[in-house]
Amino acid sequence: MDKINFFPDNLDVQNQKIILRLDLNVPIIEKRITDDTRIRLCLPFIKRLVEKKAKIIIVSHLGRPKGDKDPNLSLIPIYKYLKRKLETNVYFFTGNFDNELKNKFFHFRSGEVILVENIRYFKEEMENDENFSKKLASIGDIYINDAFSCSHRKQSSVHKITKFIDKRYAGPLLKKEIEAINLVIKEKKSPVTCIIGGSKISTKINVISSLIEKINNLIIVGAMANNFFVYKNLMVGKSLIESNTKEIIRKIYDKARKYNCNILIPEDCVVGTGFEGKGKNKNLDQIQHNEIILDIGSNTVKKIKKIINQSNTVLWNGPAGYFENKNFIKGTLSIAECISKNTNEKSLISVLGGGDTLAAIKNCKNKLYFTHLSTAGGAFLEYLEGKDLPGLSVLK
Repeated sequence: MDKINFFPDNLDVQNQKIILRLDLNVPIIEKRITDDTRIRLCLPFIKRLVEKKAKIIIVSHLGRPKGDKDPNLSLIPIYKYLKRKLETNVYFFTGNFDNELKNKFFHFRSGEVILVENIRYFKEEMENDENFSKKLASIGDIYINDAFSCSHRKQSSVHKITKFIDKRYAGPLLKKEIEAINLVIKEKKSPVTCIIGGSKISTKINVISSLIEKINNLIIVGAMANNFFVYKNLMVGKSLIESNTKEIIRKIYDKARKYNCNILIPEDCVVGTGFEGKGKNKNLDQIQHNEIILDIGSNTVKKIKKIINQSNTVLWNGPAGYFENKNFIKGTLSIAECISKNTNEKSLISVLGGGDTLAAIKNCKNKLYFTHLSTAGGAFLEYLEGKDLPGLSVLK
C-alpha cells in the first residue's frame, strides 16, 4: 500500500483542473436514485476540493451502455443530486471528446464542478483507447482516482489516462478501501474468520483458495454451500447448484487441511417449495425433491455466532440466503447483528463487501456497526486474491 501515490491533503490545488474519477454507479429507476450510498461517500472529498478552490471535473460510469447513448443510463439524476448537495455551481457536460475538448473546459471557475456524462457512452473508454485517454487527460492538470471498485479494469478513465498526466493520485475513499482489506490479509489480528456466500463457487474459487492460506476459519453460506452438500452426497432438492464443482471443492478441503484452516458448512437450512411464501427449518438429511434451500438454519446460525464471538477479524462477502424474501433473511441478519455487536463491544475488525451483502443488511431495523463497508465488487475480491489491480499499479 505504501507504494501507491495517495492524494496529499496539504497539496495546493487552487485554480488547478482536477479530473476526479468516482464510482457514481447507483441504482436508478424511472430517473430516480433509489440508493445514494456511493454518492454520499464521495461528497466530503468533493466539498473539500471545492473549499480548496480547485476546478473539479467528475468522471463516472453508470451501468453498461457499451458505447451507446442509452438515455436510461444518463447521469442526469446524479447531476441534479449534486446540484442540490453542493454549494457551488455544478455543470453537466454532454459533448463529444473531439480535438476541441480542452477548450470546452477552459472557462469554468475555481470551486466549480463539471460532471461529465456517462463515460461508458464512449466505446473507447472500455477499449482503453490511447487517443481517447490522451484527450481525456488534456482537460486536467491533476488526476485523482477515488473509484476503487473500477480499479480492476483496464479502461481509459482508470488506466491509460495516467500515461498522459503527470500528477496522479489515489483518493481518500480508495485509500480507505485498501487499508480495510489489508486489515484482513496483511495486518490481521487472529483468529481471522471469512464468511463467503453468493451463488457461484466458480467466481470466488481463486479468492477462497488465496484466503485459506491466511485465515483460521472459512464459513460457506448461501447457494454456494449447496455445492458442498452435493460433494458430501447430500440431497439438495431443486436448489441452485453448479455443475462440475466436485474437483474444485476437493482441492479446497485439501488446501484447508494443509494450512490448518477450519471449514464450516451449514448443518441445517430453511427450505421452501418456491422463492415466494414461507419456509421450514430442516436438517440436511430431511430435504425433499421438491424443496429449495433458501437460508441457513437455526443450528447453523448458533455455530456461526460462536465462531464470530471467538474471532478478532471477520471478512464477510455474500448473503446467507435469499434475502429478497423476508422469510429467508433471518440467517443473514443474525450474522450481521452478531458481527455488529462484537465490532461495537469487543473491537472486532469487521470488513463487509459486495453489493448483495450491503443490500441485505439494509433490512435490519437495528443500528449496525462495522469497521468498513465496501461498495466494491470484483475489485474487492481481486484485491483479496492478491492481484495487482491495473488502476492501482499506474498510481505507484
